[in-house]
Amino acid sequence: MCNRARFSGEPDTIVERLGGEWLTPKPMDNRFNPKELYPKSRAYVVREQDGTRGLDVMHWDVTAGQAPWPMTNVRNLGLPQWKALAAKPENRCLVPLTEFCEWTPKPIDQGDGTKPIKGEMWFDVLDQDVFAVAGFWRQIGGERYFAMVTCDPNELVAPIHPKAMITVLGTADHARWLNGSYEDVVALQRPYPADQLSVRGPVFPTRKNAKATNID
Repeated sequence: MCNRARFSGEPDTIVERLGGEWLTPKPMDNRFNPKELYPKSRAYVVREQDGTRGLDVMHWDVTAGQAPWPMTNVRNLGLPQWKALAAKPENRCLVPLTEFCEWTPKPIDQGDGTKPIKGEMWFDVLDQDVFAVAGFWRQIGGERYFAMVTCDPNELVAPIHPKAMITVLGTADHARWLNGSYEDVVALQRPYPADQLSVRGPVFPTRKNAKATNID
């Protein structure tokens, strides 16, 4: 679930909506594509450093390739390895997005003689043109890696993915997520109101989707 997401904007838009400045140099290589987020790819992430909120670029796999598959989304913040990160404000982050994807529950026959595949269902947040997903990160070596936090699905997401959805934060909750207590984190791990989301699809992707998983 939610191993596809998009940010259709510019870094200046993130700074305007979420606040901050660049904490690290911008990537200069042509492999960095922040508009299309897949497991292991790099994405814009907002975090705080020495009391300053700022923009960074991290890899979407909090295990840094040390697990058999990318760890992109995490649900159970009570597990010791995740609580150790989520309990520390310095390891929390906001992941700015403009859309997120869930796949259809079952493969769909496209009528072209090829094997049925699952379609992409794209969700948009109506009251935020750029929205922040709750996350946490860690540094391994000289690189930084993050995961998004998931929660129970709302009524719009549940028919497509009944297990979970990403934790979209309201704008008033950004500071609380970044600086609050562990109890604040647990309280904010909740579904975004269904009436503030829209969905379109199914959109059929290529047949070369990256593999990923989530641990609940």
